[in-house]
Amino acid sequence: MTDVLPPSRGLTPTAARPRVNWVKWGLISLVVAYLALLLLVPALNVVVQALKGGWASLGTVFTSRFFLNALRLTLIATLITVPLNTVFGLCAALAIANKTFPGRTLLISIIDLPFSISPVVAGLMLVLLYGNNGWFGPLLQAGEIKIIFALPGIVMATIFVTMPFIAREVLPALEESGTEQEEAAATLGATSWQTFWRVTLPSIKWSLLYGLILCNARAMGEFGAVAVVSGNITGKTQTLPLFIEEAHAQYDNPAAYGAALLLGCLAVVTLVLKYLLERNTHVRRTYH
Repeated sequence: MTDVLPPSRGLTPTAARPRVNWVKWGLISLVVAYLALLLLVPALNVVVQALKGGWASLGTVFTSRFFLNALRLTLIATLITVPLNTVFGLCAALAIANKTFPGRTLLISIIDLPFSISPVVAGLMLVLLYGNNGWFGPLLQAGEIKIIFALPGIVMATIFVTMPFIAREVLPALEESGTEQEEAAATLGATSWQTFWRVTLPSIKWSLLYGLILCNARAMGEFGAVAVVSGNITGKTQTLPLFIEEAHAQYDNPAAYGAALLLGCLAVVTLVLKYLLERNTHVRRTYH
């Protein structure tokens, strides 16, 4: 008869013991604390300070002449910049994707140039080119064309800093989709325009929308390059970020925090749209 040993008391199998991954939770806590100090706490402070004086004070800020002028100028620059960069980005991506030619890498590097150049330096370059003492200054003065310290300079600076976003989002999508569908459409007799609208554009629409959101967000929040070319003239060439900086420098906290709250709300909307597009793109790639 085989003896059966009684189970040992007070001992738990190693596999049944819950293990706490202290390294994992330590890293998570560090990341949360880092984001809280740099993002969440400042964002909450903006909300609290903006609403500190009540809705009446916030309404006074939003109806002031200088705020409305800054908002109008920001919207005008954005409405001009985003469509132009959309056309440029699509044309550049279509010209580069799935093609091999001399200078291709250099062309991509030039498109990425605004990512590596400080916006202040970009604004200074525009001033040296189109200012009164710049290379084209005498010619512009002769034609009574004003670019620097005016709306055209603000638009040019915004276009420069936002130029790569759409091209860099659409280019990988075009290279991933390949050229088989376009070639099949051409074989069936479709024109280039029909192929673009019915084959190419549907395959890159989510990447295009993603690039549009990023371009729009950067255009509305640009500060450095616009500050140089606009001159930051109150009520004339002051965009919304410049209005916030000027109000803060003048200790006008209600105006500064109120305008910052508006830009923050636009940023939240941008993040939500960005998340939805990323989720949609992930789902489509999973099922296809």
